[in-house]
Amino acid sequence: MKAFGRALCAMTAIAASIGSAYAGITINGTRVIYPAAQREVSLSMVNDGKDARLIQAWVDSGDASERAESSKAPFLITPPMARVDPGKGQTLRIMFTGAANLPQDRESVYWLNVLEIPPKPKAGTDVSENYMQLAVRSRMKLFYRPKGLVGSPDAAPDQLVWHLHGDGKGYSVECINDTPFNVSFSDVSFKGTAPRQSVSKGGMCPAKGKGSFPIIGSPDASGKLVVTVINDYGGFNPHEATFTR
Repeated sequence: MKAFGRALCAMTAIAASIGSAYAGITINGTRVIYPAAQREVSLSMVNDGKDARLIQAWVDSGDASERAESSKAPFLITPPMARVDPGKGQTLRIMFTGAANLPQDRESVYWLNVLEIPPKPKAGTDVSENYMQLAVRSRMKLFYRPKGLVGSPDAAPDQLVWHLHGDGKGYSVECINDTPFNVSFSDVSFKGTAPRQSVSKGGMCPAKGKGSFPIIGSPDASGKLVVTVINDYGGFNPHEATFTR
């Protein structure tokens, strides 16, 4: 039983990403915007738990299995590992290394990872021999924003073009984004339904690209969508959009 508990502990600490119910670290933000003109950006967090936590932070290129030691993303984080005592905070400094040949006519998307590892149970307690150590991994988008992009991220959602497609089994909606800004949204719904029908539970229309999202149900007569856009500060802004068939 002891061997099983320790093996499960090791497996969980390496591979698990579980719900926030087990998290002690609260991150102050849901995304990171990195303007190219800045030398660095920062992200703060606080330990709301009762025990000290060890955190590890790194940036990946879009592959969730990419670890800190294998990451090729052109960003450096200091400190890469830190102990955060209960009730205390920690600030991460994120710096662009300039190592990648990134496009200068649009934003590039990376992912910031924060792995939170709780302490081992104290010796002599009932769970000190057999326990499961649960590591919580938070993963959020990091947008690298070059200088001199035309337009603004706030105006980009209203410039998206939406098309409705059907394949005989159901519908999907395609967004086309000709702007240099990535547009993230928490929800896309048909307007006029009661309650509104959900098109998608979140996604992103990439800069100078397109994305496709499944639709639940059938389109209504209004021919419009309500797109709940997530802005630079993590706020939710509803936008109406017309779709064509």
